[in-house]
Amino acid sequence: MKKIKTDIALIFSCTSCRGMAKAGCILLLLSAFALGGCLSKSPMDAQTFAFSAPVLPVTGETAGGRVLGIKTLQVASPFDGRSFVYRTGEFSYERDAYAEFLGLPAEVLVAPVTELLRGDGCFSAVVKMGSAAKPDALIEININELYGDIRKPGNPSAVLAMQVILMDAKNGLTGKVILQRDYSRRIPMKSTAPAALMAAWNQALVEIFADVASDLRSQRMNKSGT
Repeated sequence: MKKIKTDIALIFSCTSCRGMAKAGCILLLLSAFALGGCLSKSPMDAQTFAFSAPVLPVTGETAGGRVLGIKTLQVASPFDGRSFVYRTGEFSYERDAYAEFLGLPAEVLVAPVTELLRGDGCFSAVVKMGSAAKPDALIEININELYGDIRKPGNPSAVLAMQVILMDAKNGLTGKVILQRDYSRRIPMKSTAPAALMAAWNQALVEIFADVASDLRSQRMNKSGT
């Protein structure tokens, strides 16, 4: 601070700095010191998060020993990066430089989605593509929206939307479409903090796959009744 005062005094004593030029010199000097102060601080450590699957009660129900294979799980741009995305306006979004997923969202979603599909009682097993077990059903999951909506002050919400396509399969090869539907959830957040956003996303994920399981059971009942 003593050095700043000395340098400002030198500027005022300089005969070449007059009027607006003198004020400009002062602003430039203060900006330089402010920037230097910022750079001297250690950067904030980023927080990392992941989706988690809850422990679901065992239903004791399986769909005739059917094996489901996860064919694809994709996240659409601009939500496919590691940084959390917040919607700030009708057409504007911002990435949080200090909150991110442990890996790409498509990667960190595989494990919890697999657990949710295993626990819903619709399939005896859920496997990834390339598994030794040959699935007789395949699922494609396309996530179209994954962000925190902070457009309304005091009323933030987490948004998760996806398309689910379920197909028959024989020896792992795609067959006819059994189910194709869009699912979405908007879950209120307790705050705009990243942890609150992650908690709301987890809730949205569980609710969506509960709907998927319900639709599959309804379809199976309708099919058996025809």
